[in-house]
Amino acid sequence: MSTYAIGDIQGCMEPLQCLLKKICFDPSKDHLWLAGDLINRGPESLAVMRFLYSIRTSLTVVLGNHDLHFLAVALGHRRPGKHDTLDNLLNAQDRQQLINWLRNCKLFHHDVLSGFSMVHAGVAPQWDISQAQSYAREVEAVLQSDEIDNFLINMYGNEPAVWNEDLRGQDRLRVITNYLTRMRFCSAEGELNLEDKTGIDDAPMGFMPWFQHPERKTRSDKIIFGHWAALEGKTNTPNVFALDTGCVWGGTLTALRLEDEKLFSCECPTQDQ
Repeated sequence: MSTYAIGDIQGCMEPLQCLLKKICFDPSKDHLWLAGDLINRGPESLAVMRFLYSIRTSLTVVLGNHDLHFLAVALGHRRPGKHDTLDNLLNAQDRQQLINWLRNCKLFHHDVLSGFSMVHAGVAPQWDISQAQSYAREVEAVLQSDEIDNFLINMYGNEPAVWNEDLRGQDRLRVITNYLTRMRFCSAEGELNLEDKTGIDDAPMGFMPWFQHPERKTRSDKIIFGHWAALEGKTNTPNVFALDTGCVWGGTLTALRLEDEKLFSCECPTQDQ
């Protein structure tokens, strides 16, 4: 039995099947961790979702910003973006089943036995693992409740830009969501910069990659994340594993075997954007 974590699939079915074949994945005994952005931008979001749903008992999933965006569009709170490739999924007869499944996925996962945690974008430097779990559960509870519509209506936006325990309501939920599903750079105070998508060497002035924050409370914890294709899988930071290797941008789809930290990958064709 092995556990593999896979980066952003983004609706790319062929690379996913290639990768599962390469790792000899057996859903009856192996387990997959998926780091979010299962769908969108790639050509086969519906096929990916149906396949993943069929093996859902062998999966642990954290939601990414594209997954949350799909929920907002599907439930009528956001118009599709010009680069979205969600039409087949939005028009599918089984879309409600798939929506319900996504609503019950996590935003942060921690496994005590392996010592690994997984999140789509990152963990606020002010939070330890226990806090990250607790704050993620606040958003997860809303996604699973009758308050989901109000949350999705108010989810978009870059403010507040920094965590404060005194935040309440939609501001609190939005900043938690932004840390977990959108963060790349932050300041020494933990303030978010959500505009820049460059690599480590081109950090905007006054900001740094979240995982290089010198006082990050999770420095000793093993964290798997996706979201940041410009890193090309390289963080130059112990215990931090970047698995978004640009599948939908002509890069690769990457898996990490947790037991020995070995990487596997499959090439991905560039998609028309």
